[in-house]
Amino acid sequence: MDGLDLPAPFDTARFIDLLARIRGRPIELVPVAARPHLPCGLLVTTDRADRILYPADTTPLHQRHIQLHEVAHLLCGHHETSPAASSAAQVLLPHLPASLVQRVLGRTVYTEPQEEEAELVASLILNRAAEQDRAAAAVTAPAGSAEARMRSLFAPPERRIADRPVARRGSWRT
Repeated sequence: MDGLDLPAPFDTARFIDLLARIRGRPIELVPVAARPHLPCGLLVTTDRADRILYPADTTPLHQRHIQLHEVAHLLCGHHETSPAASSAAQVLLPHLPASLVQRVLGRTVYTEPQEEEAELVASLILNRAAEQDRAAAAVTAPAGSAEARMRSLFAPPERRIADRPVARRGSWRT
C-alpha cells in the first residue's frame, strides 16, 4: 500500500484511472441496478478490460467502498486465480459472450481470506486518502480559524490532543 500513489484530493474515479494506466488496461466503472441474491459488487475481467459493477441505487459512500473493494481484488491479484465465468456475469452482462468473460469475481465466489484481504485493502486506501486530504487541508486552513477548529474535532484522538495547546489555569491538587 505504501507504494500506491493516490490523487490529491482523493477521487475514486481518478484513482481507478491512474491504476488502469499503470496496469496498461482499462478499468470501467459500470453502475447497475441492485438485484437480489447477487453480490453488491462484481469484478469482471475480460481479455480487453476490467469492469467493476456496482449498485447505482446506493449511497455515494457505499458505491466508493464497493468500487475500492473490487479494485483491491485487482491489486491483490485475486482476479488471476478466480473461477471462470459464472451465472452472475451472464445475468449482469448478457451482451457479452461467455467466451469473452475470463473471470467474474463477486463476494459470493471468493474464499473468506480473499474477501477479508480485499476489505482490508479497500479500508487502507480510504484511510490513507482521508489522512492525505486532512493533511492537505491543515496546510491550507489557517491555525485558529473556524475551519481548523472544526477539523480538529474530527481528527483522530491522538491528533486532537497533539494539536491542542495545553492551558493550565490552576492545579487540581490542593
